[in-house]
Amino acid sequence: MRQLVDRDTWIEIFQSIRKNRLRTFLTMIGVFIGIYIYIGLSGASKGLDNGFEKEFESVARNSMFIWAQTTSLPYSGFKTGRQIQLKLPDAEVLRKQIPEIMAIAPRNVRGIFGSSPGLITRGLKSGNYSVFGDFPDFTKIATKRIYDGGRFINDDDIEQERKVCVIGERTQRELFDEEEDPLGGYINIDGISFQVVGVHKFAGGGPFDNDSDIFIPFSTYRKLYNTGQDVSWFTIAAYDDADVVKVEEDIKATLRRIHRIDPRDERAIGSFNLGEAFNRIFGFSAGLTFLSLIVGVATILAGVIGIGNILLISVKERTKELGVRRAMGATPGEIRNQIIIESLVLTMLAGIIGIIAGAATLALIGFWVEQAGGDFPYTNPTVPIPYVVGSLFLMVILGILIGLIPAQRAVSIRPIDALREE
Repeated sequence: MRQLVDRDTWIEIFQSIRKNRLRTFLTMIGVFIGIYIYIGLSGASKGLDNGFEKEFESVARNSMFIWAQTTSLPYSGFKTGRQIQLKLPDAEVLRKQIPEIMAIAPRNVRGIFGSSPGLITRGLKSGNYSVFGDFPDFTKIATKRIYDGGRFINDDDIEQERKVCVIGERTQRELFDEEEDPLGGYINIDGISFQVVGVHKFAGGGPFDNDSDIFIPFSTYRKLYNTGQDVSWFTIAAYDDADVVKVEEDIKATLRRIHRIDPRDERAIGSFNLGEAFNRIFGFSAGLTFLSLIVGVATILAGVIGIGNILLISVKERTKELGVRRAMGATPGEIRNQIIIESLVLTMLAGIIGIIAGAATLALIGFWVEQAGGDFPYTNPTVPIPYVVGSLFLMVILGILIGLIPAQRAVSIRPIDALREE
C-alpha cells in the first residue's frame, strides 16, 4: 500500500497514539501479555527438551534396563521369595524371540548394588572403583566418549579373554601422574594386571556409570570374579519405530518363561524403561507448548479485540477530522487503510515488545540455571524461529482483521454529517 510509505500517514498515527497514551498503553497490554506468555511457556518447554536430551545424549532413547529380583508368587513347585538370576544365554533367547530389539548388552559389575568395589592399585597409588564386565554392543546403547588414541572393549578382547581395561577420567587423575599417558600402561585389578587401552569421558552414560568406572571384557570379568554365566542386568535398546512399552512387556514375559516364573508375577523381573520416560517427558513438553499456544492466542485475541474497541472510539472522536479529509478528496480506500494501519501498528508494536521481553526473561532464566548448576535438566530455553515468525504472522492477520471493523465504520461516515459533528 502506498500509504505505508507516506510520511503524513505515520505522523497522524503517532499523533493519535500520543494523544491517548494511557488508553493506548492499556489496550496494548493484552497483546503484550499474550505473546509474552506464549514465548515464555514455549521457551520453557524447549529448555526441558534440551535439558533431558543433554542429560541422556549418550544413551539410546529407546533403551531400558532389566534385572532380576525375587518372586512374589509360588509357581511350578517353587516357593514365594525365590531369587532369580539372569544368565548369559538369556540374551540370545531375547534376541531371537523379540525382533524389535536393536542391541542387548549383558553387564556385570563390582562396586554397586551392595557389592564391594574392586581394589585398584598402581605402584604406591590405590583406590576402590566400580569394575564393569561389558560387551562391545554396550556402546551401541550408551555411547562412550573415548579420548584420542584409545578404544573401548572389542570382540577380540571378549574371545581371547584379554586383560585390558578402559578407565575413567578420575581414575586416570588418581592413579597416573599429570603428564603421564595412561594408554599402554598397566593397573592392577584385584591382584591381576590389566593394560589400559582407553580413557572414557563421563557423559551421563546411564544411571549406573560415573567418571571413575573401569570397563573390562565380560569374559575376563567372569574369569576374574568366577561369576560363570551370571548376569547382573541387561541393557537393551529397541529400534526407533518400536513400541518400547510393548518391547519391555515382551522381554519380561520371555524371561518369566525362561526362569519358570508365574506370568502374573510383576515383582520377579525389575526394569527401568528410559524410552517410556523419554516419551512422557517429551509428551509433557509438547503439552506445555500446546498450552502456551492456546493461552497465548486467546490472550492475544482478547488484546486485539481491545485494540479494535479503542479504534472504534478513536473513529468516533475523529468524526469531524475524517469528514474534513473526505471533503478534501480523500477516498474511502485511503480512510480505510489509515485505520487498518493504525490497528496493525498497535498490534505489532505490542507483539514485538512481548517477544523481546519473553526472550530476555528466558535468557535470564537460562543464565541463572547455568550459574546455579545442580542436576535440574534445563538447558538453552529458546523458542524456535518458526514459532516466533508464526506468532508475528498471526498478529499481522489479527491486526488487519480487527482493524476492518473501525475502518468500515470510518468509511460509512458521510462527509456532510461529519462536518456537522460538534
